[in-house]
Amino acid sequence: MLSLILLCIFAFTAGFVDAVAGGGGLIQLPAMFILQPQLSLVQTLATNKTASFSGTSVAAIRYIRRVDIDWKHLSPIILSALVASFAGALLVSFIHKEQFMPFIISALVLVLAYTIFKRELGMHHNVKPMSQTKYLVSAIATGGILGLYEGLIGPGTGSFLLFAFITLFGYDFLHASANAKIINVAANIGALLFFIAKGFVVWSIAIPVALCNMAGNYAGAHVAIKKGSGFIRLFFILVSVALIIKLGYDYL
Repeated sequence: MLSLILLCIFAFTAGFVDAVAGGGGLIQLPAMFILQPQLSLVQTLATNKTASFSGTSVAAIRYIRRVDIDWKHLSPIILSALVASFAGALLVSFIHKEQFMPFIISALVLVLAYTIFKRELGMHHNVKPMSQTKYLVSAIATGGILGLYEGLIGPGTGSFLLFAFITLFGYDFLHASANAKIINVAANIGALLFFIAKGFVVWSIAIPVALCNMAGNYAGAHVAIKKGSGFIRLFFILVSVALIIKLGYDYL
């Protein structure tokens, strides 16, 4: 019982962090491995995915209600991310994730450095004018590449999505975070349906952890909307640093 209570506390914290800038998986998944060691690997992943998906959905709904979403602009990214993440899940058994870690860590370092040194990045919401063709290519490439990455590897997807919306499309951190949450929800649907259909989810753990993750996501989205892009930028930098340290430690 104590281990489940501790896990729920970690889940709330993970939900809060994830709603603001992504990266909640850095907190919740390791906590689940440590505090629920009786679960098999696939049960841990399935149970964690169920809880985090529930929380991300709450954050996405919260953002949708308070932040203007250009659904026409977002739809090609959602569709390409959904298809690509499903393809990534099918290919995951053929991929050795460790081979990609140096490239992922390097990409995160570049993203972090660019964000720190370009202080006005993501502080103003000025959607870049693009031709229809250029936008579709950019949108499908963004959804496809990051959806495939989510299905294959996963860590840092939210951070990469946030950065892509800011640099490619001219979003501020608040709008980028809102859109990234919607893409995260779409990209996780395929994997979640697979886990549930196969019976891998341990519901006695997933339900209380999901409720706490949902509460954390609700609180995080509320604070992010209230505080705005400056607050999200700071959180994004902190999460990026944590991702680099965690992935670097695991790789070495």
